[in-house]
Amino acid sequence: MRLLLVEDDINLSATIAEQLQKQGYITDCCYDGEMALNYALNSEYSYDIILLDRMLPVIDGLTVLKAMRQKQIHTPVLIMTGLGELDDKIAGLDCGADDYLVKPFHIKELFARIRALTRRPSEIKERNTLSAYELELDSEHRRLKYRGKAVMLTQKESDLISVFLEKPDKTHNRNELLWKVWGGNTEVEDGNVDNYIHFLRKRLKELGCKVGIKTIYGAGYRLEEVP
Repeated sequence: MRLLLVEDDINLSATIAEQLQKQGYITDCCYDGEMALNYALNSEYSYDIILLDRMLPVIDGLTVLKAMRQKQIHTPVLIMTGLGELDDKIAGLDCGADDYLVKPFHIKELFARIRALTRRPSEIKERNTLSAYELELDSEHRRLKYRGKAVMLTQKESDLISVFLEKPDKTHNRNELLWKVWGGNTEVEDGNVDNYIHFLRKRLKELGCKVGIKTIYGAGYRLEEVP
């Protein structure tokens, strides 16, 4: 597996790269946004995942990420940053990031996030299109549509909405969502489900659709039409 590590702190980059290589990951390192964008857009490298610092010289991380997504580069991206407020996380995910890790972090958590991002749980079906309540998901391109309007999703947002669209009348509990989206052996916290439900609700609001994800207290979440 080949990773692109984008971190302007050379000492931190070297430390992370060493640990990644010990785990068997082939790791290329970049130290500014311009270099990162050149590497990411080069089809010869074909990265499995990109670890992207947000605060970079020359071109900042979010601008790099936006440019990648505009060029239809769908490689999973994990943002690593000291900016840990909810609005910072939302901004990163809205730009196309698949996960967001706040510094300082333990290297074991980074490994867990990488495993989660590069694994596609078998429970998520291989159908490219899912639909319910006039919502239609193109899972291959991670595009969610409603009455002609569309938004782009991150990989985890796409995986999560897939669970609801496959069984739109079912109430899904948190443990089930963790298993189906993040897999059974990850070290992901329960709060990740709540965060991504929040992000999906924001996407649905952007579409202006009359469909929402309702919290069923003590039971879980369910997709349903909003009056």
